[in-house]
Amino acid sequence: MNSDRRIWASLPIPTLLIAADDTIDDVNPAAEGFFNASAKSVTGVPVWDMVAIDYPIEDAFNRARDGGTALFVNDVDVGSGQRAPQKSALQIAPLSGVPGHMLMMISPRELSGRMTQNHSVKSAAKSAIGMAEMLAHEIKNPLAGITGAAQLLSMNLGAEELELTDLIVAESRRIVKLLGQVEQFGNLSEPVRAPVNLHDVLDRARRSALLGFGAQMKIVEDYDPSLPYALGDKDQLLQVVLNLLKNASEAAGEGGGTIRLHTYFEHSFRMRRADGTGQSLPLQIEIIDDGPGLPENIKGDVFDPFVSGRENGTGLGLALVSKIISEHDGWISVDSVPGHTVFRISLPRAPAEKSRNNKES
Repeated sequence: MNSDRRIWASLPIPTLLIAADDTIDDVNPAAEGFFNASAKSVTGVPVWDMVAIDYPIEDAFNRARDGGTALFVNDVDVGSGQRAPQKSALQIAPLSGVPGHMLMMISPRELSGRMTQNHSVKSAAKSAIGMAEMLAHEIKNPLAGITGAAQLLSMNLGAEELELTDLIVAESRRIVKLLGQVEQFGNLSEPVRAPVNLHDVLDRARRSALLGFGAQMKIVEDYDPSLPYALGDKDQLLQVVLNLLKNASEAAGEGGGTIRLHTYFEHSFRMRRADGTGQSLPLQIEIIDDGPGLPENIKGDVFDPFVSGRENGTGLGLALVSKIISEHDGWISVDSVPGHTVFRISLPRAPAEKSRNNKES
């Protein structure tokens, strides 16, 4: 393999080579994953039949080709017949030494967030949780005293006064429960990694939801049966899925709704770590609901501790989800509009030898 092909195959973002007649001459592996199509199947296809862009780009594209200049377009929806549009940035430039040929690079906006999200989640969580744990420890002792004093007072009070002491006891217990959640968040142990069948995890979470908090929901399975094993902690991943299902169920309300559990393999997705090394995260889980969507004012901060869209919400559920996925060297994102919210989890694959041994045991 020559150096040009090695560079082409190593490009981390979807890239197309477009011939002078506007047909696709080649695509790199990242583009194959983005479009869910092989290079062989798209070669020779008119580019505008394959790439759907919600922007009148063709005239600007032709001017860039005629003038031998680059073209940059930000924040446009890019998709195809094989996948839903994603908000992306486009970089288009002439291919040096080959007249009429153009390179088109597609940078999904979520990819840039993937690069830094895990690191910001860990640092933000450490500072917020450290303070919360300290406060939880300091508050629980006086709360126990307040609760005990209220219970003693209630022994010699009439019905009217009892209502007040009962309120003190009930509210004190609610605060203790909240503080317990804060401490649980901070004390989460490191994941015990082993090969995990993600469909087993999803099935357990689905059954648990339908028997409890999600009894009013319809939960639909849309699985890739060939999905290989993930590398992770089965119990912690179950906790992640249960939290996401509970959020979707609570958002739907008493009227219920539909949740779709979707799995698929995206071989081209890699995330860069802080030390510059890459991490392949090909296993994808999407939890999709048709509820009202996330409030606009918290969409960008929904994974931060103590951010909640529900009245009396603790803001710890999604922060815990994000922390667990981050500890698995994975990635989680959300895309939400009214009637369609998608939480997407990307996880590493278990080594083939480990998966084989796990199946045999």
